[in-house]
Order: sequence, then C-alpha cells, then structure tokens
Amino acid sequence: MAATKSKIVFTGGGSAGHVTPNLAIIHELSEETWDIQYIGSKKGIEKDLVQKINIPYHAISSGKLRRYIDAENFIDFFRVCRGCFEARRVLKKIKPDLIFSKGGFVSVPVIIAAKTLRIPVYIHESDMTPGLANKISQKFAAKIFTSFDETVKYFPAHKTMAIGSPIRKAVLSGSSRKGRDFAGFSNTLPVLTVMGGSLGARKINEVIRQSLDELLPQYQIIHLCGKGNLDPNLNGVKGYQQYEYLHDELPDVLAATDLILTRGGSNAIFEFLALKIPMLIIPLSKSQSRGDQILNAQSFEEKGFSITLEEEDLTKDALAEGLEKLLHEKETFSSAMEHSKEGHALDILLEEIENVRLQR
Repeated sequence: MAATKSKIVFTGGGSAGHVTPNLAIIHELSEETWDIQYIGSKKGIEKDLVQKINIPYHAISSGKLRRYIDAENFIDFFRVCRGCFEARRVLKKIKPDLIFSKGGFVSVPVIIAAKTLRIPVYIHESDMTPGLANKISQKFAAKIFTSFDETVKYFPAHKTMAIGSPIRKAVLSGSSRKGRDFAGFSNTLPVLTVMGGSLGARKINEVIRQSLDELLPQYQIIHLCGKGNLDPNLNGVKGYQQYEYLHDELPDVLAATDLILTRGGSNAIFEFLALKIPMLIIPLSKSQSRGDQILNAQSFEEKGFSITLEEEDLTKDALAEGLEKLLHEKETFSSAMEHSKEGHALDILLEEIENVRLQR
C-alpha cells in the first residue's frame, strides 16, 4: 500500500516577487511524496502564475495592508476577516502538514487561520526590512528565513535564519550560445540586458533608448521593457532587441549576459548574483515604494556585487559612466560574487520542508 502523501500549502501574492520563490520550491518538490496546493487572492498575479503549473489554487478575500490612514482601511479590515474564515475553511478541508508563506497581504489571513488550526507556518522575507505582512505574521510562524543577514534583527532570533533567496534552478541552466542566437547577436561585443521589472520602468526605458547611439558601438542590448512598452521605430536596429518580457528564453539570455541593468527587487538580484552577472541597480525610489529596493541595492553594493544609481540621478551620462565602471571592473565584481555564500537558499528550504514530512 502506497504511503500517504504529505501536504503543503503555499501562500503569497500581490507581486511576482511574492510568488516566484514559491514556484522555485514547488518545482523541486516531488509529486510522489507531496500534495501541493496554493492559497492566494482572487485577482492577484499569483493566480495566473500558479494556474500555469497546474497546482490546485484556492482564492480568498484579501485587503491591502496600508501603513497610512485611508478610508479603504475600514473596508479592507472586513475583507481580511472574511479571508481568515475562507482560509480556515480551505485549510480544514486540506489538512496540510505545513504552510509556506512568501508574504504579501493575502498571506496574513492564511497564516492567522493556520495558527487557529495548529498548522506550522514557515515564512521567508526577501527584502532587507520586513514587509508589513511578515511583521504581522512573524508571531505565528514556527520558522522564519531571510534573504539578507541584516534582516535577522527584525525577527525573533531563536527561530530566524538568513539563507539568501531561493533561486529557480531553470534560470541557472541556460546556454550562452542559444541566448546570443536567439537575439541574433555575435560574439564580438558584450551583451547588456536591461530589465525594469515585470511592468517595465518608464524612465529606464526612455534613457536607454535615448542612449542607443552612444551604447551600441560598445554593447549588444537586450531590452525587456514591459508590457505595452515596445517602440516600433526601433525594430531592426542592429545590436538592439526589445521584448515585452521573456519566459522560456530567459535562462539562455541571462547566460549570454555580461552586464545587467535592473531594479532592486530581491528575488531578481539574487538570481543575478547566482549567475555572477555584475549589476547596475536602479532601485524604485521612496516615492514609489517603502524604500526596500534602495536598501537591497546598498547591501549588494557594499558587498561588491553591484553599482547603485538612483532613478532621480539617471541620465545618459550617469548611465554610460556606471556601465563603463561595471565593464572595466567586471572581473572584480564577478570574483566578489563567486566568493559569496548566498546561493544555497533553495536547498536549505527543501531540506527544512522535507524534515516536516519525515517527522510526521
């Protein structure tokens, strides 16, 4: 008689950064020993991403967690309460052995419901300072994992461990030759890949395009500009390829990349760290976020992995200067990344999750 599978429920959403690390773990768990399910919001990005991999998805009500006074807070309080009841009903039916959360506002009702049912919860915090969802959730968690060493001080020391960020193994298996062939590039010039996040970044897109005359004699450029941000006037420009986004081709493109211009999202920069690609990080400004990307970028720059350029300071000259420094000192940046100890998060999390199954 076959052994009963252990059950794990993942949660987290609101942005791709709260979902892709969960997907990295899910892809490595054996379906022979694990029954894997997901709880997310009804309209968030996590729903589309999870349903693509055919994992059972349970949608619950969720409200946005705000740090400021807003009339919507009153309405969202009741949405969160409703979400708690809906999550509890789902969890009572599934009876999971473990909840794994990557944060985001949808995770709070799930974690509260899990606590009432005495289901252990593991959470992972990607950014330098914890988001509000994980600040609330920490008291209910059995174990807490962080991407940055600096983040441990924000959580109870006895149950917190800094491990880095779980990296999708598929990202690490690309072919440089296939990446250059895909873009139609030669081996004569270095490849610069520009990524402004899942939605692109208006100012980054503008400055890159304004700088093409100066950049193309030195680099071949792959520009991931975000949905709806293609410029048809630039189609066919030699040495420049623009895409809204890449999926299956991304590992090959990253394998071919010599330098990367990126936002400061934790999951992305840890992937580039694992690939040993020197980074020019342009973090979201404080006016656009809570400042977490700025702190992430500062940490990487202090460790010798990257250069930081504030968006307010982004000009053609500043861009050219930053890229020139990256290229000139490429070996120094790559050596610092080679000696980092932050590339084993996925293996650590898989071992921790497997221990839950073995202790049943």
